[in-house]
Amino acid sequence: MNKLYFCFLLLAFASCKKEVPEAPVVKPTKAPPIIQTDERKIKIDTALINSFKSETLQLFYASSENQTVWGNLNKRVFILNQLKKAEELGLNPDDYSSSKLSKYETKISQLNDSELACYDVMLTYNFEKFLTHLNKGKLNPKLLYRDWALEEKEFDVNTVLIKGFNRDCLDSIVESTQSTAATYKQLLKSLQLVNEFPEDAIKKIESAEKITLNDTNTALVTIKKRLLYWKDLSGRKDSLSSIYDQKTFEAVKRFQKRHGLAADGVIGAGTLKALNFTKEQRKQQIIANLERWRWYPNEFSENYFIVNIPNYSLNVVENKDTTVVRNVVVGTNKRKTPILTSTLKTIVFNPTWTVPPTILKEDVVPAMKRNRNYLANKSITIYDSAGNVVNPNNWNPNKPHSYRYVQSPGYNNSLGLMKILFPNNYSVYLHDTNHRDYFGRNNRSLSSGCVRIENPLELAQHILNDSIRWSKSRIDSLIVTKKTTNIRITQKYKLYQWYWTAWSEDNQMIFRDDIYDLDADLYAKLRN
Repeated sequence: MNKLYFCFLLLAFASCKKEVPEAPVVKPTKAPPIIQTDERKIKIDTALINSFKSETLQLFYASSENQTVWGNLNKRVFILNQLKKAEELGLNPDDYSSSKLSKYETKISQLNDSELACYDVMLTYNFEKFLTHLNKGKLNPKLLYRDWALEEKEFDVNTVLIKGFNRDCLDSIVESTQSTAATYKQLLKSLQLVNEFPEDAIKKIESAEKITLNDTNTALVTIKKRLLYWKDLSGRKDSLSSIYDQKTFEAVKRFQKRHGLAADGVIGAGTLKALNFTKEQRKQQIIANLERWRWYPNEFSENYFIVNIPNYSLNVVENKDTTVVRNVVVGTNKRKTPILTSTLKTIVFNPTWTVPPTILKEDVVPAMKRNRNYLANKSITIYDSAGNVVNPNNWNPNKPHSYRYVQSPGYNNSLGLMKILFPNNYSVYLHDTNHRDYFGRNNRSLSSGCVRIENPLELAQHILNDSIRWSKSRIDSLIVTKKTTNIRITQKYKLYQWYWTAWSEDNQMIFRDDIYDLDADLYAKLRN
């Protein structure tokens, strides 16, 4: 009895220790019956099951008439091995009491009925937690971020586990529980690759100036060590010099390309920042990205737009084939592009632009106070609450929010020549821009939250997919009129505005700058 009471205390402590917001739990449904075998079965006190405060667990054992189910050695060993290897999937074995469960297993033949019941319940509870984390992540993004709107994933862990249990195919459910997305699988490969690197003992690179080909700089010895470590440079450490030679120049360009930097061979602040990442930091970055991909839907729509915010890219995928690729401009760290899933609804040619509250407060009002012609120079008209045009000289700077500010359509409109609308709570959309030179920049975190698209009229023609009604010449003719025109998108396209900073290609790790500073913080919360 004392042992059972001690077990209760341990379980209560474990269940109360969670301070990090876990993934939202979908209300469990009645579980299918568990097919029992002839191994030793013990009746479990419902107080033990209820101590975990898990309705899912209660329903699981209701399917076994509150008897132990893990009498089969092979099934137990499989679960224990999966929990021990959780780190290979970017999870933490300690989250699933891996060591404690292994200790139970080593003395399985000596356990009394109470201890055996405790072990059985802990196996179920932790394996179901493991499967849930694999499917939908450990944390809940809605509790972490204000600007993340993802569709909640449903996962009936009891049905999945019991079907695998009854069919004696637990190994297949671990695979089928995870995302099928190529990027997720590439991240798992990245984790494998980074774990193959030796421990990193290279000191931090210190240099305050740009380094170009044929320069001499003492920092180059450490830079070359870093390039050798990450296999962008080949050779021997004992032959390194402080001269920026051609071989190192080519290695730097390879490194820059893998990190989404301008592959010009110039070693500047961005390249040094990327070089100074340690193995452990890159591993943590990969793990943070794995968690994010578990938040996203496991299955994609048949046709979709996907924006990777840190990569400044938009891909159109139709029937599993990438048909269009575009550079994009995304929000700054201060005015982030929100993470969301939606459906494209309308193309607007020759859009007007109404100045949003944030831009009004931070940009327009200060500029108007300096120069009353600021808005007129940008073809922006001021309207009062009755819809009357207001002369800039009569504008009241003390009540700027009592007006509406609308920019006329045209080539220099802030939204450019078109925008694409989709339902969301952030008043954002995809659109053209009057700053078309931005697409030539390497760092394109420059907008106020919306996503700006390169060559948008060609994209519109592709979406509308009607060579007669919406040919290039027809669209061009419409643009010339400067008449605002709304066109409903008949083809169903989902939109995924997501955020990932790591993946792999051809056995090489690929990284992007964490422009919104999310990776390290997310990893810390995962390991809290």
